[in-house]
Amino acid sequence: MDFEYSAEDQAFREEVREFLQENLPQDMREGARRTTTVFADKELAMRWQAILVKKGWAVPPWPVEYGGTDWTVTQKYIWSEECAKASAPGLIPLGLRMLAPVLFKYGTQEQKDYYLPRMLSGEHYWCQGYSEPGSGSDLASLRTTAVKDGDDYIVNGTKIWTTHAQFADHIFCLVRTDPDVRPQAGISFVLIPMDTPGVTVEPIITIAGDHEVNQVFLDDVRIPQSNRVGPENEGWQAAKYLLEFERGGGGAAVRLKVDLEELLAIAHTEGGDGLRLIDVAAFRNRISELEIRTSALEFAELATLARMSQGLSPGIGSSVAKTSSVEIDQAIETLKLEAIGYYSMPHANKISLNGFNESWPGPAYAETVTPKYINLRAASIFGGAKEVQKNILAKTVLGL
Repeated sequence: MDFEYSAEDQAFREEVREFLQENLPQDMREGARRTTTVFADKELAMRWQAILVKKGWAVPPWPVEYGGTDWTVTQKYIWSEECAKASAPGLIPLGLRMLAPVLFKYGTQEQKDYYLPRMLSGEHYWCQGYSEPGSGSDLASLRTTAVKDGDDYIVNGTKIWTTHAQFADHIFCLVRTDPDVRPQAGISFVLIPMDTPGVTVEPIITIAGDHEVNQVFLDDVRIPQSNRVGPENEGWQAAKYLLEFERGGGGAAVRLKVDLEELLAIAHTEGGDGLRLIDVAAFRNRISELEIRTSALEFAELATLARMSQGLSPGIGSSVAKTSSVEIDQAIETLKLEAIGYYSMPHANKISLNGFNESWPGPAYAETVTPKYINLRAASIFGGAKEVQKNILAKTVLGL
């Protein structure tokens, strides 16, 4: 995608590049490149967040009075692009990018004043309590209850696929506060400290060998009603609003372009019988198709960024970005897996957490392909299953 950047934008790009060159250590770049899971390792992400907080660049979309940057849409795009090119680790989005917008829209002033600074400083590390056993894509069927007891709620139930719950000190949860109305109308949005008596975290080890997700049990967990965000029984609106930011607020396309460059480099190296994969028309055509789809996603994300810069939510653009970016990402990793051949057999999935694996037998570019490929299988489901996103698009855009 070609832009006609202004002199101010070009100067901003140079400022970003200089900052990244001087402040993004090589070990962080290597750690980010070796990350095989959805989020960067906690220690890596929090180190980078501290650097960005000091600079004032940690949360560009936030209002300036809370630490935002007031950047233009173009500047936000440039920042995302340069971070992707530099292999900067992604910040953990659960608080900064997902819960924060909900607090800005639905939270009380007291909640904003208490939670947002601690979220930004890293004192609070959040996880998300949405999905439950049997209530994932059909989230409104959730069964975790919150029953009033004086000024408190007593919460009982369980949450599953809870990413980074093993690290988190707080969880934002959807709970059922009225069982006698239609499912969406009886849900509330609450905030729970993880050290509250009755909260238990059990690990789930995935087929990729990751400890990324968990099951969280809530047994007679007592929290004050003041921990509710928004009116009682109206948490469904806050939940949907949050999902717009989880599914796509811009930035996937710039990362996918970097992934495509890595794929092209592999295709220029791997092959057989004296023929590189890049010289095989069928393989090259598949890459070209992904390049075109990534450019289309980039246009869609820029439109979403333009909405957000006007103070609007991502809207339907989040479902477009979620569906498209996952499909492209999975297709890129599939081509990488095909390209590296027998190097896909060794399992090197702990690299992102434990550093360089000296026993790795192959080239560096093949080191994390298999674990990334396996981990990405779940992307079709988390954050809203692909089928659900297509139903949203059919209803909202096509009026079906």
